[in-house]
Amino acid sequence: MKDEYYMKKALEMAKIAYDMGEVPVGAVVVKKSNGEIVGQGYNRRETDKSSIAHAEIIAINMASKNLGGWRLVDCEIYVTLEPCLMCAGAILNSRLERVVFGANDINRGYRKAVGNLFGLQNAYNIPVTSGVLLEDCSGIISDFFRNLRKK
Repeated sequence: MKDEYYMKKALEMAKIAYDMGEVPVGAVVVKKSNGEIVGQGYNRRETDKSSIAHAEIIAINMASKNLGGWRLVDCEIYVTLEPCLMCAGAILNSRLERVVFGANDINRGYRKAVGNLFGLQNAYNIPVTSGVLLEDCSGIISDFFRNLRKK
């Protein structure tokens, strides 16, 4: 139930991106001890003209500012789409303790790039939960690209 609640919050972020014409990916960072959302973001690559303006990066930056440091201990991230390799690296470097995502990214997801980056021996072995609200998360992306092809 908790995972679905926060994934719905990430989907709200994805809908903002969708309405802006951005690839609809959303993310929220949650403080585990009290359930507070301390960071949130959505894709802004086109808006910001930046290849690194991914939902996860924006949410992690906001959480770091709100918590006063780059180590996001006692925090987890919820993302509507499997993180790419860049975002997986940011998740590792920020010390997030868990990753929850909705839809798989078979083209650019971290597992396609290097296998399970979060489970590498020298990494922090971060637990990952996938497929949360899978239909909603994959549906918004499919709908976005279907409408884009029609244009």
